[in-house]
Amino acid sequence: MSDERGEAGGTACDGPCAGSDDDGHDDEDTRVDASGPAATADERRDRTTPADASASVELSVPEMDCASCATKVESSVRRLDGIESVDPQVTSGRLLVGYDESQTDADAIGERVEKAGYGVASTSGPRTEQFGVPDMDCASCAGKVENALVNVEGVSAYETRPTNGTVRVTFDEGSVSRRQVVDAIESAGYAVTNADEDDEEGHGHSHEVPDGGSVWRSRRAVLTWVSGAFVAFGLLFEFVLGGSNVEVARLLGSELLLADVLFLAAVAFGGQGILRNGYYSARNLNLDIDLLMSGAILGALVASVGFGESLYFEAATLAFLFSVAELLERYSMDRTRDSLRELMDLSPDEATVRREGEEQTVPVEDVAVGEVVVVRPGEKIPMDGEVVDGDSAVNQAPITGESVPVDKTVGDEVYAGTVNEGGYLEVEVTSTAGDNTISRVVSMVEDAQSNRTDREQFVERFADYYTPVVVSVAIAAMVVPPLAWGADWTTWFVRGLTLVVLACPCAFVISTPVSVVSGITSAAKNGVLIKGGDHLEAMGEVDAIALDKTGTLTKGELAVTDVVPLNDNSEEDVLRCARGLETRSEHPIGEAIVAQATDRGVADREVEGFESLTGKGVRADLDGTPHFAGKPGLFEDLGFDLSHVHATTDGGQVTATTQQLCERNDCLDLLEHTVPRLQSEGKTVVLVGRSGRSPAGNRTESGETEDELEGVIAVADEVRPDAAAMVDRLHDLGVEHVVMLTGDNQRTANAIGEQVGVDDVRAELLPEDKVSAVEALQAEYGTVAMVGDGINDAPALATADVGVAMGAAGTDTALETADIALMADDLSRLPYLYDLSHRANGVIRQNVWTSLAAKAALAVAVPFGLPIWAAVLFGDAGMTVGVTGNAMRLSTVEPTLDGAAASAERH
Repeated sequence: MSDERGEAGGTACDGPCAGSDDDGHDDEDTRVDASGPAATADERRDRTTPADASASVELSVPEMDCASCATKVESSVRRLDGIESVDPQVTSGRLLVGYDESQTDADAIGERVEKAGYGVASTSGPRTEQFGVPDMDCASCAGKVENALVNVEGVSAYETRPTNGTVRVTFDEGSVSRRQVVDAIESAGYAVTNADEDDEEGHGHSHEVPDGGSVWRSRRAVLTWVSGAFVAFGLLFEFVLGGSNVEVARLLGSELLLADVLFLAAVAFGGQGILRNGYYSARNLNLDIDLLMSGAILGALVASVGFGESLYFEAATLAFLFSVAELLERYSMDRTRDSLRELMDLSPDEATVRREGEEQTVPVEDVAVGEVVVVRPGEKIPMDGEVVDGDSAVNQAPITGESVPVDKTVGDEVYAGTVNEGGYLEVEVTSTAGDNTISRVVSMVEDAQSNRTDREQFVERFADYYTPVVVSVAIAAMVVPPLAWGADWTTWFVRGLTLVVLACPCAFVISTPVSVVSGITSAAKNGVLIKGGDHLEAMGEVDAIALDKTGTLTKGELAVTDVVPLNDNSEEDVLRCARGLETRSEHPIGEAIVAQATDRGVADREVEGFESLTGKGVRADLDGTPHFAGKPGLFEDLGFDLSHVHATTDGGQVTATTQQLCERNDCLDLLEHTVPRLQSEGKTVVLVGRSGRSPAGNRTESGETEDELEGVIAVADEVRPDAAAMVDRLHDLGVEHVVMLTGDNQRTANAIGEQVGVDDVRAELLPEDKVSAVEALQAEYGTVAMVGDGINDAPALATADVGVAMGAAGTDTALETADIALMADDLSRLPYLYDLSHRANGVIRQNVWTSLAAKAALAVAVPFGLPIWAAVLFGDAGMTVGVTGNAMRLSTVEPTLDGAAASAERH
């Protein structure tokens, strides 16, 4: 049969299928060119590696030792865009690759080699490394590291990620060594956990998030508590035991009381880390909180010793409280990093492999593609693969977010990190540990953190101006009132120091990235992969959502929905004839009919003389009798009277009422009633009957066969059971325009649209028409999200403000094409995605404006005597903990198709 025989219903592709297309989005704002002199944050963000230039790289691939290996490596590398030439040299184990720098880089080429199953021993030319820098936990820290790397010759680009404590550096090994890059990072005052070559894993491609242990048991914490004890004793002698607060010594002519000595001890213990970091900030010309706090502490001490102003208490409280603030900030950042570590810990480190008839437990990195791993009940599946023996229910929640385990048997695909619930499985490995689904998810989540949102870029630009302005105001506050109006020098010096403390916008700067990371990692745990903070932000602001029909609102597979037996035949009789006719058909409609008959246990019939009637149906002899199945038009050509047929009753007999209707010439009319009704429901109608005529209506040699219409079968691409609830949920959440786009005919599309409750239906669209439809929606409504399968709808996905791919688990194309991927075919994830994104935008706004308002309020309070400890406690420590805690609320959002009231109650 041809695709034309059913005028309703659909196949797995709405209209002509299109190939995939990358969305082309770049992360240029986070990949910094470090070829020039020290630059401002804006300048560093704006500089990128030169584009449109050809380059070449030579890689050492010692395991590539045969023609088959070379072919595999070459095929893998050529999948990258921008590859101009690939020359595998088997005899020397070298791979020479020419490429366009504007489209790819040496690091990506190395990854493709590794994805082919071969390790890269060395690379000449640009090399990208990821270094663990766990103490780099804020924008201020990142700025010091960037300034340290900016003038290193041979470093072409770098990317700091304070949210996971890593720095990704691209450098030319011909100009600078790895050790020199590490030294540059450490010159900013931060230790590198994988400083030695032997410590690195995967040539910088590992997804290790540095774990510095409990922050409350660190050396910095111990020194802070000791400092706090000295502050407490100092306050005791200063305000409670005043009679015992005697002079201990004199320093440069100024008396030094016992309380002052205790305060100095507090500075000595609590201020070590601050002054050390302040030194590195000054060394790297970075005006950050460490430099400001160091200046404030030293200023208070200089005023005390040199001018007899006795500001030891202020210096001590600054040292102690700011150290507490630093510990709280580190703790808050560790909570954010934990969410990513949880993703990385999903996949086990070891696998049980069957080799030479024996089971061996080996690291997952040593398992090759094609080997068979054994997974027992309760164990995690260690690798992506295909089940070759056994059956079990597998909990896929870590990958797809599905709450119900999925039954797996021979031939089914399984993913690393999922849990074998009950049975025994043997799985043939289909991808290496570094290229499995969970690794791709983790990699994309890591990359997403560096994709800055518009708000984050605004915050960073604002911060570049905020600190210098407030520092200038602080200096003016110290000198102008005393000089101009004769105000007290000590009072205004302390107020100036308080403004210096407020000059660093730490909580303000961190307010957006912690919210983005919390949202992205929370989504990943629920089976939604968001490939950038900008996509998270955009999804929460969409004005309209366009939904592909096939595979999104429907299951994407045809199934039998109705069987109407005629002329004393039963449903089994109709399916038995239809099965015989369709067994040899390769059309999806025929496959659906055969599947239904098989499920019902309908017996086979002897089939001879099968013939496909293009555009009409099929013909075959069943047990020697000619039968037909196809469009109503085929049976009209055969001479059937479709306006006068009898429907079979439960007893197989025509009822008296039906007989009376026939006598009034009002029998079941297939053409005017039954067929149009089924088609109006979006179904394809297939008639089944026997006839001795040819398709042209002429009697054949076997024309003695009596004509009889045996039944009607309706086939449709079934609407997902939760499709209507999903659309209702989107409406409840505030999405006013939900539109269905499909290549199906208008009548079928209208039927499906009415059934699921969309606001608009646009049908009979080719892929290029869907692009035009998305553009029209953007012009009409504003921000538009397009939801499709990630392959056939690639052009429309790329055109929309946000492209969302359904059911992307294990599908490379879907993962690469869309901005957001729903890993499971679960429609509840779409309202969840919008809800999460919308809330994330709200949290970001709350964090940004609350932190700004807090700074402003504290600054206004300075002239009225705001104590310096309050500025540290509330302006720095309090706001940092506050914005982080607010961001963590996003982890409580859960997928649901319940009403908006439930969502509001949780919120």
